[in-house]
Parts: sequence; C-alpha cells; structure tokens
Amino acid sequence: MHTPPLPLTRDLVLIGGGHTHALVLRKWGMNPLPGARLTLINPGPTAPYSGMLPGFVAGHYERSELDIDLVRLARFAGAGVVLGAVNRIDTQKREIHVPGRPPVAFDVASVNVGITSKMPSLTGFADHAVPAKPLGRLAACWAAYLEGSGSAAIVVIGGGVAGVELAMAMAHALKAKGRASQVTLIDNASVLTATNPKAAATIRNAMTDLGVDVIEHTSIARIAKDHVELEDGRQIPATFVTGAAGARPYDWIANTGLDLQNGYIQVNGHLQSSDPAVFAAGDCVHLTENPRPKAGVYAVREAPILFNNLRAALGAGRMKRYAPQKDYLKLISLGRKSALAERLGTSFSGPLMWTWKNHIDQSFMNKFRDLPQMRPSLLPRDHASGLRETLGDKPMCGGCGAKVGRGALRSALQALSPPERSDVISLPGDDAAVLLTGGTRQVMTSDHLRASTLNPALMTRIAAVHALGDVWAMGAAPQAATATVILPRMSAELQHRTMSEIMTIANDVMRAAGAEIVGGHSSMGDEMTIGFTLTGLCENDPITLAGGRPGDALILTKPLGSGVLMAAEMAGKADGASVTAAFQHMTQPQSAAASILSDAHAMTDVTGFGLAGHLQGICEASDCGATLDLFSVPVMQGAQDLSDQGIRSTIFADNRSIAMELPSDGKAALLFDPQTAGGLLAAVAADGAETVLRDLRDAGYPASIIGQLTETPGLRFQS
Repeated sequence: MHTPPLPLTRDLVLIGGGHTHALVLRKWGMNPLPGARLTLINPGPTAPYSGMLPGFVAGHYERSELDIDLVRLARFAGAGVVLGAVNRIDTQKREIHVPGRPPVAFDVASVNVGITSKMPSLTGFADHAVPAKPLGRLAACWAAYLEGSGSAAIVVIGGGVAGVELAMAMAHALKAKGRASQVTLIDNASVLTATNPKAAATIRNAMTDLGVDVIEHTSIARIAKDHVELEDGRQIPATFVTGAAGARPYDWIANTGLDLQNGYIQVNGHLQSSDPAVFAAGDCVHLTENPRPKAGVYAVREAPILFNNLRAALGAGRMKRYAPQKDYLKLISLGRKSALAERLGTSFSGPLMWTWKNHIDQSFMNKFRDLPQMRPSLLPRDHASGLRETLGDKPMCGGCGAKVGRGALRSALQALSPPERSDVISLPGDDAAVLLTGGTRQVMTSDHLRASTLNPALMTRIAAVHALGDVWAMGAAPQAATATVILPRMSAELQHRTMSEIMTIANDVMRAAGAEIVGGHSSMGDEMTIGFTLTGLCENDPITLAGGRPGDALILTKPLGSGVLMAAEMAGKADGASVTAAFQHMTQPQSAAASILSDAHAMTDVTGFGLAGHLQGICEASDCGATLDLFSVPVMQGAQDLSDQGIRSTIFADNRSIAMELPSDGKAALLFDPQTAGGLLAAVAADGAETVLRDLRDAGYPASIIGQLTETPGLRFQS
C-alpha cells in the first residue's frame, strides 16, 4: 500500500552556514525530524572553513578545499536554501527578513553567522582594505592579488593569532612565488597577548625568519591607496591591507530585539536567546553562564547540543545544557608547513604539528565532502512486470520538471482532430495556441513544473519564467495568468505561509513581465508543483516555428545544462556554486530578449525537449535543415563535467531519439539535455544577426550565434 509523506507542521530556519550549523545539517540529514521543514539562509552557496584559511593563503591548499558546500549539504539534509543576507528578525511576527524576497517565517530559528572584522571607524578601511572576516571575500581578493606581478607591500592590522597567521602565510606565499615583498604586522598594543610567553617567542622567531616586520603600540591614522599612515606620521607602503583586529558582531543583530552583550546575542546553557524560539551558536554569541573567547572549537562542540535542543524546541525530546571546556588546543600555522600547538601553558612546534593540524582540518572537512550516498528505493518483492525497467536506476529528477517525453505528447496531440472553432488557430508544434478575440490575436499556453528546489520562492520564480517563455517565444506581450499550485501535505499554518510566499513572487514576476495574476487553483499532493496558464496579446503576426528561412542565423539566448545540473544536484553530485549559477540563468526573464528578437523569422524557447528537439521543431515546420557550430553553443558552469560523468536527466533518452543523426558524446550530449526556463532559440536574418547579438549581450544575456538554417533537411555539425 502506498504510504503518503507525513505532513509538515513546523518551520525551522537556520540563519548562517557557520561551523555549528554545517554540523547540524549533517546530523539532520542522518536523522531528520518528521514534520519539520528545514531552511538554511546564507549569503552564498559555500562557507569557508576558518581553520584552513592560513594554509590556503600560504598556498598549501586549493581554493576549493577551503569551502563547505552548503547547497549540497542542504540537499543531503532535505533543507531548502535561501541565498541572501539577513537584515532583520521580527520575533513578534516570527519572520526573518532577507532583501529582495518575502520574509521567511519560522517557528524555531537559530543564528550562526560568525563575526566581522570590518573597521568602519578607521579612515580609508572601507575603500582600501579587506576585512579578514567574513573569510570568503579575503580568500578571493588574496587569490587575485597573488596572481599579480612585481614587488608586494602587505599590511596586516591586528596582532592576535589570526593576524600573525595571515602575515606569515602571506610572506611565505609571496616568497614561493618569487616576488619581492614587504609584510608588516601592526597592532596598537602588544602582539600575541593571548599566548604564553614561550609560544609567543616561537611565533615571533617564525615571523622574523619570514621577514615579517612587527610594529607594536602604534595606532593607525588612515589607510590610503598605496600606504598606511600611522599616528606618529610614518607611512608604511601597502598595496594589500587586511584587518584581523576589531572583531565585532554584524550590525543587523541589533535589529533582532534579542538581549545582547556588546552586540553579541546572549544565550543560556541551552543556547537559547532571550526569545526561547531563537537559538544561537558560534562567534556571534555571548555565553552568559560560561563566557568563552571567540574560537571555532566552541562552535564545533556546540553542534550536538544545538541539534538536540532544536529538535526539543520543535517537540521532540528534552533540552540539554552546553558545558564548554575551560581551555582548548590551539594550533597556529607558522607560514610554512609548520605549526605550533599550545594547551594549558605547554607548546610544541615544527612540521609534525603541521601534519597533526592538517589531519584535524581535513578530518573536519571530510565530514562534508564524503556525505552518505542516496539509497535507491527498494522494490517490493512482488511487483508487476516492467516496473524495474520503468523505475530506472535513479529517482525522477527535476531537471526537466519531470516532463513526459516528446514522443508521448506528440502522438497524443496528433490523435486529436483539428479545431472546429474558427477563432482557434492550431499551429502544430508551436509554443502557444493563437486565439482570435474580437479581432485581437491572443496566445494561450500552460506549463507547470515539479519542484527542483526546496525553496518555494525560488521555485516559483523559475516556474513563472518557464511558463512565460512560450508567450515570449511567440512575440506576444504577456497579459493574464492563473496559477496552479500543488503543495505537499502540511498544516494549515504552513499552507498559509507557503502560499503567501509563492503568490507574492508569482505576482512580482508576472507584473514585471506586464501580466496580471487573475486567479488560480491549489491542491495538496505528495510534492510541490507550480504552474501557470497564460495569455498574451500580439500586436503583430505571432512568431511561429514555420517562418525560418535557409541562411538564417540561429541565436540562443541562454546556455544549456540545467537538466544535468538539476539531476546531479538531486543526487548530491553537483557543486553548490554551479547549481547557484544555473538558478541565476533559470530565473532570468526573457522579456527584453523577446523584444530584441521581435523581427525573428522563427522562434521557440528551449525547454523540456532540449536544444536538438526544439531546433528540429523549427526545421520541420519551416521545411529546412540546420547546421550547428557545437563550439559556439554556450554551456552552464559545471554542466559539461557532470555530463561527461554520465549524469543524465530522466527524459534524456527520449530527447536523444529525436535527432539520431547527431552524435551524443562529449559536448553534443547537452543538445539533448532538457532545459527548465531555458533560452529563446531564434532564426534571424543573417545580415542583421551580429547587431542582434550585440544588443542581446548589452541587455545582459549570454547569447551566442550557434549555427544557421540550411536547405538540406536534417541536423548536422559544421565541419
């Protein structure tokens, strides 16, 4: 008997992808709480691991080794991801505010956003320096600086452990590059006051060996483009300045209404704030019962307590208390592959300590690199014949919106008799039907998608752009829309929250396109599905598939690869940066592109049948063929590598059967990849194609001329 999914009843929102929350997500994936909907909010798709930053700066690690992939981790945990920076928590309304989208509602929330080392009071810092925290920007800016040439002048502000690690790492990296350099560490007090004298002496010797100059008990007056001016009038050459001092909480935390200590969220032994529904962990908190310095080791050890207490706050189990250790092992990088270990006043240093530190860091990161693989659904012992073959060896992906193959749809439509009404014009294979209403030409279309992301707002934006593509492809102006929404089983409160979020985004997208939402229908099912029925008005003749002419240039406005990327993302095999880039393409409206392409002879939007299938549609309707320049076909970040690994969307094989004359290996495989909210494919007069292409690129579309129509039937590649 089919067992439907259990209803969702509570919203848990994690704000920030810090070390504590990363570990909570991993534990949640191993042991999710039925009924709880989990959402992660973070500015970007990754979170750099602070323990490996000095090693990256020194050149011991690649940039990719530094990051925890939050998108992949969230998929493993069954969590939705909202990419954006929180600017307010409304504890009265139980809402989290992220610019550019509706508020995110919560029943229980947790904050783990770390701290910043911005120095707004230091003249010139905002314009000419890079704060050491958050780590992502420092890592990116340093990588770019290191690739430069000529002599380097570095100033690191702050003589704590973080500052000396960065100064030594930068000095080592520049020497390894063979670049002459001057690295200066500046502090307005004494350097290394938090370490014991023996350890401090060892670190000072290491800085001297690397040529790092140390200036103590001196304040900075201002930072200029090429130097740092001290209060005593000295000017220190500086073409790269970073600040590892002045660590402080983010300003938005003051907008939470929570009890704070010097800007940090006060939490009790259960890691609860003054609002019992809001928890917090890591460097952004002040532990009221057992105050401790800001250190990653505490964030890591808070994770199992936070995981337990979040579940308890949602109704499962009892709270536990966090008891931090009095001291912790400090492992300090010394620039080269050498480190110092200190605890309880005892310290050791050398390459062996680096090996130990590297082992600890890599073991931590491997928790997120080596996530358990998805287990295929087990078939019951007794089942009808053909079930195993139909089910396939992977779950149904969202890369094609779970579309039915082109063959099944075409054969079903061809069996229907032609329209009997004179005001309904049937154009075989076209993107939308053409209606005559009081002498006005109107197009009508319908499209819906099975959710490929657990973020309802993002999925709505994708589905709306996807559905609008049929109207834009006909050269029509969007007019009216009705929404069809299927929600997974959930409580009445979550229904209200989710529908409000979906309809707010849908209204924004449709109104920006010139259309109005005039109604809709909702129901409940096993999973979320969002769709729209649309009408559009044609001032001029609609652009159909049948107008293509031999010699026309073929222009594609978006890259290919969303199908393979969404299939890989659902299987936990795609990197978060590539998935995020794909979502950006999928949510890019095509209204401006359609306007630029208004003189196209033929046009369609590339969606479920892939580029080859949709181009075949133009060729069949226009009674011509096409030659493709495979090299010029744009491809989304990461799609080629995943395709080469054999990752395919569910209807790839059906799409492949459309154009068997084309090869399907290498980059050619992506011609059969089903697209969601894909680009417009237009046949335009060859003599104006370059002008059209320039206009599209100026409007922000990654468009390309990918081939031309020919008199010879069939699809082929340029030789």
